[in-house]
Amino acid sequence: MKKRRTPRSTDPHREREASRYERPIASREFMLQTLAEAGVPLADEELARRLALGPSEREAFERRIAAMERDGQILRNRKGAILVATKLDLVAARVEGHPDGYGFAIVENGDDLYLGQQEIRKVLHGDRVMVRESGVDRRGRREGAIVEVIERVNSRIVGRLHQEQRILFVQPSERRISQNILVAQEDAGDARAGQVVVAELTAQPDGHKPPIGRVVEVLGDAADSGIEIEIALRKHALPFKFSAQAEALASGFPAAPRESDLSGRQDLRSLDLVTIDGETARDFDDAVYCEKTREGFRLVVAIADVSHYVRPGDALDAESRERGNSVYFPRRVIPMLPEALSNGLCSLNPEVDRLCMACDMVIGARGEIRSYLFYPAVMRSRARLTYTAVASALTDPRGEAARKLKGLLPRLQLLEELFKALLKAREERGAIDFETVETQFVFDGKGHLERIDRVERNDAHCIIEECMLAANVCASDFLSKRRHPALYRVHEGPTPEKLEGLREFLKGFGLQLAGGDKPTAKHYAKLLETVRQRPDVQLLQTVLLRSLKQAQYSPENVGHFGLAYEHYTHFTSPIRRYPDLLVHRAVKTVLEGGRYSPGNWAELGLHCSQTERRADEATREVASWLKCYYMRDRVGEEFEGSVSAVTSFGIFVALDDFYVEGLVHISELGQDYFHFDAAKHQLLGDRTRKSYRLADRVKVKIVRVDLETSRIDFVLAGGGGEVGGPRPSRARSLRRRARS
Repeated sequence: MKKRRTPRSTDPHREREASRYERPIASREFMLQTLAEAGVPLADEELARRLALGPSEREAFERRIAAMERDGQILRNRKGAILVATKLDLVAARVEGHPDGYGFAIVENGDDLYLGQQEIRKVLHGDRVMVRESGVDRRGRREGAIVEVIERVNSRIVGRLHQEQRILFVQPSERRISQNILVAQEDAGDARAGQVVVAELTAQPDGHKPPIGRVVEVLGDAADSGIEIEIALRKHALPFKFSAQAEALASGFPAAPRESDLSGRQDLRSLDLVTIDGETARDFDDAVYCEKTREGFRLVVAIADVSHYVRPGDALDAESRERGNSVYFPRRVIPMLPEALSNGLCSLNPEVDRLCMACDMVIGARGEIRSYLFYPAVMRSRARLTYTAVASALTDPRGEAARKLKGLLPRLQLLEELFKALLKAREERGAIDFETVETQFVFDGKGHLERIDRVERNDAHCIIEECMLAANVCASDFLSKRRHPALYRVHEGPTPEKLEGLREFLKGFGLQLAGGDKPTAKHYAKLLETVRQRPDVQLLQTVLLRSLKQAQYSPENVGHFGLAYEHYTHFTSPIRRYPDLLVHRAVKTVLEGGRYSPGNWAELGLHCSQTERRADEATREVASWLKCYYMRDRVGEEFEGSVSAVTSFGIFVALDDFYVEGLVHISELGQDYFHFDAAKHQLLGDRTRKSYRLADRVKVKIVRVDLETSRIDFVLAGGGGEVGGPRPSRARSLRRRARS
């Protein structure tokens, strides 16, 4: 009998697995192939035997099987044997609920399925399920039936406690969870109706019974100062308390670097390195220094050497990996690292010695990076400067702000000169400059919101931004040339579908996007420049921006479309971004002649992208709540604004002077049937032909402010709400900073 070849030699993905794992086993694809070829469900032991796995590989095999089951690739029957999900016409999906009591099964790389009220009662928003297509509803939507729940993601729910007669229930703050959580009287503790609480689920919904829980934490009354942050932390499961082990590690470091820490480091303490940040910043990742050379400029970007203190696998590393990034709320920061490090030993505070990783660059007169070096160093910041002070000094070299710099002005003027050269290179490269508006919340001494201000950007912001971009590009180039794995900051261009929709939209304005099927950032930038002075520039810019994908972290180096870089990574903020810390470790390991392996780079990239999205959602919700709080006493007042979004159910309007958005429901637009055109971003009246389009000017009246849902409702003010002519854009060119 011919001897059968071992499965490992026939696994088409064995090289990929070997590059990812120290002790690779069969790939997921090969396991699924083996199961399919068997034609019957297989027990774990039988599958392991067919894959020729040894006893030492059993633990890795069990972990992979569990992951495949969690991801919906396989299922188990009642006897515990393994089945291939696709053989049963089942697909894995994530549940996305809707406040009105229905939902959707979001299928990865597939069409979503509608979940009616009966199906959605079995699950909660975010749960992972196996679904089967069950038919088509009256509106022509493909319906799904939930066959199995493979992951319950909600163990605790934050919401407001209500009482109706003798029945207590928690109404979730997450509006996509439409089911209330029942709470027995004896499980409410000291909580009172009307308070915001955290309920721990003791029973999940199953289609016949609602979710049941018990109150485990009382956050306070709905209008308490800071309650919005407490809600966001728990709603988005943001870690905000450090473990005792992490705190002990952080507090165990000395107040300053020891002599032994300086071994093998270049001494930069003689350089006039300075930090330039916002007025409220407390953690200083980066310092800069510039001098003139025959080739052009020498730029030194010194970045806090967090990797010297946070070692792979220790408690601090575990905490920072879980958090992924710091989260910046108004009035409160949830740091990635304990304060002893983030604001102390790692922060590049003025006039103290600090360990750093330096990117030492030679940059030509036209802004091209000619050469660079990375090395560990020790530095001493000459000053903690602010954007406002630096901009004032550069604008008026003889003014008060310049005099306070005590001799640092010449270095700052060189930085400004370098910035202008880097800006030229940016323009030649074709990076995209979208104009947006940033705001900040200003609170009084008692912590109450006083006003919402516009953040004015100046040249100092841009100087630091370009310096950080240069260092990030060098880090990416350093690792990619040495073929060392890393987490790149990738930003892909438009998909064919979005590109087709964009071209169709632009055609209606007599505009064209050059570049054929594969336009570059330069084509986008050129089109933006041609429409910069048009009255409808905000509309056109918004549509261009929405045609692009969101930036994310990935080991696949596909480049950064918006910045027009072939390769780009994040290196400059290791105090507050875990990907930067990973890149630091990779750079240092390469310098030492080694290879850094933190695990599966693809999974790390996905995790860091998700924690970034989580932080964005949480901060956005807090901002929405604060805006509602700020406008709660202005019900009945009228304001002018611009249409910021068009949906099938109405238009969102951004008020001019308050940077606040609200909804004009479609039923308030007039006596007509309005049809939504997603491609043209408009609602068009059937009878009147009246249209409401993105960036249109309107006048509205506030009719309702709901703190509980963070929602502001508008109606059109008299005369249909139209305001003559578009408002001139007041926004300065604002690029999303590479360091944020």
